Amino acid sequence: MESAIDQENISKVKALKKMKRNALSLLGVAVLLFIIAIYFKIPMLQAFSEAAMVGGIADWFAVVALFRHPLGIPIWHTAIIPTKKNEIGENLGNFVSEEFLNREKLEIKLEEFNFATKASDWLSQEENANKIAKLVAVNIIPGVLNTIKDEDIKRFIQVQFKEKLEAINFGDWVALALEPLQKGNVKDQLLTNLLEVMSAELSNNKDLIRKKVKASTPFLSFGLADKSISEGIFNGLQEFLDEAKKPESEIRIKIDEYIADFLEKVKNSEEMRIKINNLILGFAGKKEVQDYINGIWDEIKLSISNDLEKGDESSIKKNISSLIQGFGNGIKEDPVMIDKINNFIKNDLLSVLLNNKKVIGDLISSTVKSWDGKEVSEKLELEIGKDLQYIRINGTLVGGLIGLVIYGVEWTYHYFVM
Repeated sequence: MESAIDQENISKVKALKKMKRNALSLLGVAVLLFIIAIYFKIPMLQAFSEAAMVGGIADWFAVVALFRHPLGIPIWHTAIIPTKKNEIGENLGNFVSEEFLNREKLEIKLEEFNFATKASDWLSQEENANKIAKLVAVNIIPGVLNTIKDEDIKRFIQVQFKEKLEAINFGDWVALALEPLQKGNVKDQLLTNLLEVMSAELSNNKDLIRKKVKASTPFLSFGLADKSISEGIFNGLQEFLDEAKKPESEIRIKIDEYIADFLEKVKNSEEMRIKINNLILGFAGKKEVQDYINGIWDEIKLSISNDLEKGDESSIKKNISSLIQGFGNGIKEDPVMIDKINNFIKNDLLSVLLNNKKVIGDLISSTVKSWDGKEVSEKLELEIGKDLQYIRINGTLVGGLIGLVIYGVEWTYHYFVM
């Protein structure tokens, strides 16, 4: 951005110097014509060149006097811009606050402008939405990620997680979730399915049971008791599960009674609910859980950074662009929203501007006063100096033509009157 501005200034400097050379060259031509007229005694050419030199020099003086003292001589009422900078700033501030920040004029302009429609049209265009999305993805999001401290975010997540957990009555949730089990055959079917799974897992892990038994029996048994013990354990567990799967068995009845008692306690016992809450909160406080929570931010940050590195293929950028376009299209298709936005601009913004018109005027005035006079003069000359050189050129040409007119009037008077 800075290099582009520097390049633009260099172009302006070159253009200004070129126009100054043109104006000076034209003045030089007038001087040359004056010398030729004197030498060859050409009255008409002399009249033209004299007036052209006067006009060119006078306008050169006028243009230069705006920005600096001509030839460095501190002539009265020269270097107007640097010496009158404060007065210019004050007058500019008053002019803007009185002429531009005028209720009648502002209302007309705001009514004509139709900000909501223009803004929605602009936002709904893919190119414009992409520009905003790129600005957000390239500058704003990475800037935010680099500014915030990871420790603060992790601490915030930990605090929020803990507060949210403590605010939840898990006992009520468990009671509510388990309540359907007390109705119909849901509980029986769920228990049967669970026992079927346990029975299948027991069969699939028979070798593991044998190894565990072997590792636990005395070395001096030489493995003679391992097989009988493991078979006894396996068969006992299998018989227990098979018996429990029968709805009318005593084991099943006792399991049903235990589950019913547990559900009743969860539903009606405050002590049981407190135990459930403490159990879950205790689990959430374990180091492994805390480390996982801390890792959430690291994963989020890494995912965002990796996505933004994809440039135009970034999902975040595409989503932002799509969101902006959708927002623009949504406003365009909503006359009520357009009226609300325009009324806000017309009423609220207008009120803010009018209530602060003096502040705005004072801000302009104080800003101009804070500028360096010489620097302001140089910047203004760079911006408008090129066009002002036409004053010098026109002054030279118009002066010469006026000289011819005066010469013609004088010649006519002497020829016809005298």
